[in-house]
Amino acid sequence: MKITDIKTFIVDGQRMNWVIVKIVTDAGIHGVGDATVERRELAVVGVIESLKQYLIGKDPFAVEHHITTMNTQSYWRTGVINRSALSGIEAAMLDIKGKALGVPVYELLGGKHRDRIPAYANNWAPRQKIPGAETLDKAVRKPLELGFKAVKWDPFGVAWQQMHRSERNKTLKEVADVRCIAGADVDILIEGHGRLDVPTSIMFGHALAEFDPLFFEEPIPPENIDALADIRSRVPIPIATGERYVERGRFMELAERHAADWWQPDVCHVGGLFELKAIAGIAQAAFLPVAPHNPMGPVGNAMTLQLAAVLPNFAYLETMMVDVPWRAEVVHEDVKLIDGQMTIPDAPGLGIEFDEEAALRHPFQFREPGHFREREPWPEGTGPWYKVG
Repeated sequence: MKITDIKTFIVDGQRMNWVIVKIVTDAGIHGVGDATVERRELAVVGVIESLKQYLIGKDPFAVEHHITTMNTQSYWRTGVINRSALSGIEAAMLDIKGKALGVPVYELLGGKHRDRIPAYANNWAPRQKIPGAETLDKAVRKPLELGFKAVKWDPFGVAWQQMHRSERNKTLKEVADVRCIAGADVDILIEGHGRLDVPTSIMFGHALAEFDPLFFEEPIPPENIDALADIRSRVPIPIATGERYVERGRFMELAERHAADWWQPDVCHVGGLFELKAIAGIAQAAFLPVAPHNPMGPVGNAMTLQLAAVLPNFAYLETMMVDVPWRAEVVHEDVKLIDGQMTIPDAPGLGIEFDEEAALRHPFQFREPGHFREREPWPEGTGPWYKVG
């Protein structure tokens, strides 16, 4: 079997454009992967195009060899653009290999530990204008009615570094209200989006403890791991980070500095499934759980679910509660939410079917890089994309 072509599709995903890689072979088997880099889609497509010369004519079964070769022979090996391109290409080759052998990708990664994984709902908060969620009470109850037992959101408004006392009070009241509505048996997860400074993070780390959050995610910008370690050592609640780290060495720094309790690597950014498995192994050696960043499209979700099956310390799956109305047109997914847990598909490869024609009906839409003070509302007509079991 030989690779005959590599195609890229940039699909309008509203919050971002999905970058889907499709690898075609002379055996009539194709595979897909997700190489999305939020609002840097054209850049990653350029890298994928530059790797075609190496890949055409190669055996797609030699997955790790090709990824290692393309990485080590690239002068600029680091950074999210290069590593995301490798993520999408690797997933597409694994999809091909799984289909050719008639097994799910998780079998190629060592076999599964579980059939489903606990999931938490993201993108449910009322400020995102989800239909029927006009109040905080209705917004919180929506994911709970669907069966979720955990919810995550950013209660910090448009804060940057510091917050006025009135803004802090508003944030704490919102968290208190969510805890009251959700009850004691639901996990609440607090998202910081890397927007606070150290003293503000420490203040919130103490103030939020009353509401027993599962973790406080990315309280400060990601550049300084020592500063994050300082926060972790001074607050009584768990700290999470990792979505903006893309090299294994950065996660080794997290471990060495004891900077976080929960790791959140993104399979679409770190260089692929094998690389995320290696990162999770570092966390496992430190007895730390992973809850991978998973806000991309359906192909990225499929990649993450294969890892959820395999990794012993995979503890929570991030799930975008709503997505674009045409998600199911572009990719068919066989997943359900059962008792707060998402099922892991057993079909060969990644367990999904990509519709090329549907992808072309929803082409790339340019969006300026996001600004926290200029947030875009969710469009009307969005809703849960998965099946409720």
